[in-house]
Amino acid sequence: MSILVVVLAGGTAGVFAAWGAIAPIVARFSGDEAPADFTGSGNGEEVDFAIVDGQVGSDIAANLADSGVTKSYEAAYAILLTDETLTFQPGTYALQREMSAQAAIDALQDDANRIVNRLVIPEGTAAVDIYSLLSEATDIPLEQITAAAADVASFGLPAEATSLEGYLFPATYDLDPDLDAHGYLQLMVDTQVARLTALGVQPADYQRVITLASIVQREAGLAADYPKVSRVFLNRLDDGMLLQSDATVAYGTGNTHRVTTTDEERGDASNPYNTYMNEGLPVGPISNPGDLALDAAVKPADGTWRYFVTVNLDSGETTFSTTFAEHEVAVAQWQAWMREHPEYQ
Repeated sequence: MSILVVVLAGGTAGVFAAWGAIAPIVARFSGDEAPADFTGSGNGEEVDFAIVDGQVGSDIAANLADSGVTKSYEAAYAILLTDETLTFQPGTYALQREMSAQAAIDALQDDANRIVNRLVIPEGTAAVDIYSLLSEATDIPLEQITAAAADVASFGLPAEATSLEGYLFPATYDLDPDLDAHGYLQLMVDTQVARLTALGVQPADYQRVITLASIVQREAGLAADYPKVSRVFLNRLDDGMLLQSDATVAYGTGNTHRVTTTDEERGDASNPYNTYMNEGLPVGPISNPGDLALDAAVKPADGTWRYFVTVNLDSGETTFSTTFAEHEVAVAQWQAWMREHPEYQ
């Protein structure tokens, strides 16, 4: 299945906004200043770049920048806006760091760059998207993979795990023709369990740790902020505050590629993942977290913060606040930055 480049409108940010919650979904380009871009076809450092079924052009542009392939989100997205007929095939592609946006887009259009012997699962990928990636990489029918995943008890997980969400470790896996759908999923589960064991997490705590880590994975931006974001959520839980995570709400609506939400979605109490309406952690993980998020969930930073907001979308600078009054000041700083950078609106 091909992925059509689509322009989507984002929702509003929540009470406290993380990088993902206010990352640019739609950019506006005035033509006054060219987006930051590299030149050439890369620096020789290879990158395995994954495209997941269901992603749109803004997702791909953001991931190219996040992986260091392109210099900026805008450079790639500006190209996509000029040709709405562009489509992308799900799968894993061999790219390089520091490619020009045009070179990267061109490489993703060339099937010669598709990697057929490895499966790459990016951190924070939802289970439903992992199943699609696995099917695309191995040619195992998607229905066989989802059927295998539905038999959660066969994977040796604690009874609290009602699905494989959160337990499929994001990594690069070599394809093994001797493995079937269950075998591949078991490999991912075993790798995740090994990571939890190495962190000293007991089976009785798997679900709690992975659920928290999955939210941190989706809400945090800069690597240094992961432990702080974890502490914010833990402080809110300790204080009996609502988590108010847009990422959990979006997941509950079936949107695994965004964390922005609408007023209506945040007000829907029937969504069991709605942490604006329901106390405590959500009913389960919302993504499959990697090492950084798992480590942050187990070893959060020390601090009294209860709010955070990204005040500079270019640098990812995030302000952490203890009181709501402090948070309001940070939000005003973010709003001022947004007014000075209309291309993000």
